[in-house]
Amino acid sequence: MMFALLSMCCAAGDAGVLPVQWDMARLSQPPATYPAEGFAAEGVRALFYDALPFENKPTRVFAWMGIPDHPEGERVPGMVLVHGGGGTAYDEWVRIWNARGYAAIAMDLDGTVPQGEHGSRPTHEFSGPTSFGGVTPMDGAKEDFWAYHAVADIALAHSLLASQAGVDPGRIGLTGISWGGFLTHIAAAVDTRFQFAIPVYGCGFINEISWKPVFDAMPPEKAGEWIRLWDPSQYVAAITIPTLWVNAASDPHYYLGVYGRTYLRAGGTKTLSVQPGLGHSHQDGWAPKEIYAYADSKFKGGEPLIRIVAEAEEGDTAMAIFENGTPVKADLVWTRDISDWSACAWELVPATVQDNRVAVELPGDCAAYFINLTDSRGLITSTVCRSRK
Repeated sequence: MMFALLSMCCAAGDAGVLPVQWDMARLSQPPATYPAEGFAAEGVRALFYDALPFENKPTRVFAWMGIPDHPEGERVPGMVLVHGGGGTAYDEWVRIWNARGYAAIAMDLDGTVPQGEHGSRPTHEFSGPTSFGGVTPMDGAKEDFWAYHAVADIALAHSLLASQAGVDPGRIGLTGISWGGFLTHIAAAVDTRFQFAIPVYGCGFINEISWKPVFDAMPPEKAGEWIRLWDPSQYVAAITIPTLWVNAASDPHYYLGVYGRTYLRAGGTKTLSVQPGLGHSHQDGWAPKEIYAYADSKFKGGEPLIRIVAEAEEGDTAMAIFENGTPVKADLVWTRDISDWSACAWELVPATVQDNRVAVELPGDCAAYFINLTDSRGLITSTVCRSRK
């Protein structure tokens, strides 16, 4: 009974009405495109596409798009790739997915083009907001806020990719890294045409994690308005598509305690993979093999990840029930100190696997823990991190 109860709790949430509305009828139309002169990268196309007006002025978004070679008459699946803070459109990221047989589009959501480094990238004639990842009090119309434009740009990229010859519009997924993971949570609730979403890092309740000092410095009504309009905690319950959530065990920005609360709040069929030792960068964020195996399981008939369907804590024993295969290794990952989630020292204790159940005794000084199940491919599925102190 305990397992069934926690399983249902993990899927619960009040989807309600989204706090901000996007015109998906408009965003579902493929945008006009224009050559991005002076930009070239091997195997991919540089372009601009029309986006929503910003402060009553027309805008365009820079993007790299690539479609892999495929037999005539066949159509390939696609991926929309959302960069994080300090990032831009990455042609390398597009090629990684192309090499796996996926069409892909990566766009710059900060009104710039991929030249130079963060802070010095040039804008262009039709730039939209250039405050990507900014946490500041709301001024002006919400339709001019960077997050509103970013989500719209993601939906337009989806529409553009789906309109390309050789791309299957019914097999397009979404993945984003860091602030891109933050946006992926929102876009997955807004654009239900996506068949799955893979947020890497990124979570809700950001006023409680590394951005807390910024929110604390705002007038309380302004901080509350920001969270109400833009925080993923206000959107994830409305997600209906399958999701894979990937995070580092000691991420410096998206702490596991708050991350788990966001995950439990989310709707849809979801899988979690917490990676000990994973760094925080775009290159680290697109590296985990779980991302590509998950996509292949959805679009190419690949073997699915192990999925934890219920978890519980009874006394000093942590347990989980899983499906989709049998782990070759199961570990309790635990820490004594959560005073600083970004600096936790995680220890491993082997867990017992019997049939489709895992059980392990918790150490007496355990402050927080999760269970990792590793399959024969070395791919990790995790329970939610739970605090005990």
